[in-house]
Amino acid sequence: MKRAFDIAAAACALIVLAPVLAVIAVIVRLETPGPAIHWSRRAGRNGALFAMPKFRTMRIDTPDVATHLLENPAQWVTPAGRVLRKTSLDELPQLWPILTGAMSFVGPRPALHNQQDLIALRAEAGVDRLRPGLTGWAQVKGRDGLSIEEKVALDRDYLARRSFVFDMKILLMTAAAVFRSDGVAH
Repeated sequence: MKRAFDIAAAACALIVLAPVLAVIAVIVRLETPGPAIHWSRRAGRNGALFAMPKFRTMRIDTPDVATHLLENPAQWVTPAGRVLRKTSLDELPQLWPILTGAMSFVGPRPALHNQQDLIALRAEAGVDRLRPGLTGWAQVKGRDGLSIEEKVALDRDYLARRSFVFDMKILLMTAAAVFRSDGVAH
């Protein structure tokens, strides 16, 4: 049921949001040099790496590390990127990997390829076997403000409690958090 929902909802969203995606892509391209979409290497199901798309919100010369590890992250974020991050519109291209099966709407957020500590803890907890999500239990419980250990504990809780109803609850909580711009650090 979860995979059927992901396919149907992602396909519908891509069709309905196609004009919005196109406008955002044009804005990103006009504002700064470089591609509109940034493909970051992420750890997916069972630790397998996959390319996850996001609208580019940072300069093209930004170091390839998690934003919180950058010294003065604000210096790297573009003006349009600030708005895209605050509204979470930068995440819309992830509808594609949801449609193709690399991601789900709900699951642990995919770790960057170089976040070995997070990847190892998730493997130890067994949550690496889950399809990564556009949003997840840890996202709605603290997002950027959580430690790696707290994220993994919430991911483990999601693994134990996962159900279609729980996923719908997380999606509703995500919509509310996005509306309020909760937990956006940069």
